[in-house]
Amino acid sequence: MKASELFEFPASIPFGSFFDPEAPAWEWIGQIKPALASGFDAQIPENVPPGVSVTGKVYIHESVELPPFCSIEGPAWIGEGVQIRPGAYIRGNVIIGARSVVGNSCEYKNCLLLEGVQTPHFSYIGDSVLGNRSHLGAGVILSNLRLDQKLVKVETETGKVESGLRKFGALLGDDAEVGCNSVLNPGSVIGPRSLVGPLTSFKGTLLPDQLYMSKSEGVALPRLV
Repeated sequence: MKASELFEFPASIPFGSFFDPEAPAWEWIGQIKPALASGFDAQIPENVPPGVSVTGKVYIHESVELPPFCSIEGPAWIGEGVQIRPGAYIRGNVIIGARSVVGNSCEYKNCLLLEGVQTPHFSYIGDSVLGNRSHLGAGVILSNLRLDQKLVKVETETGKVESGLRKFGALLGDDAEVGCNSVLNPGSVIGPRSLVGPLTSFKGTLLPDQLYMSKSEGVALPRLV
């Protein structure tokens, strides 16, 4: 499963050389830290609200909307036109692409959000990659650690593959959506334009253009356009 099957890396994020489109998609998670460590110019806009805490090396584009209070710990890079809402907690090794929404009372850790990602309310996004224009409904959790704390495996068309990662949340392809109060279990992959319904516990890989609804047993159906 190549990264190019899930995402198109946008030119507006200045770390493209670290994210090989031909690499296994989950390898992008491990590239977030070295990408930020490679160097970037720190920048904090003027007139930051007094309730906003910024520590470490952080780049915040001058057009970013900052709320009355939030916490941003570097290293972090936040692109043009991003909206950060009250109570957001960005806690290191985070890249957020242009025009994304960083939601109220959401937590972000070691994650890459490409352009136009919507994470508006009460979510946890850790050790994950969210594709362009992907969307999380309120209360979605990307669980990133197995209960037994073993390495996370990824379900592929040829069987389960070791990711080599102990912490691995989810990969959401471009234009993927997850409904309110759903949990994606470690190593979940949601294909481009696919949807996971609300109140769902999902584990595995959902192919592109599919709709997964939780019943007594989950069922994947073609997405209606």
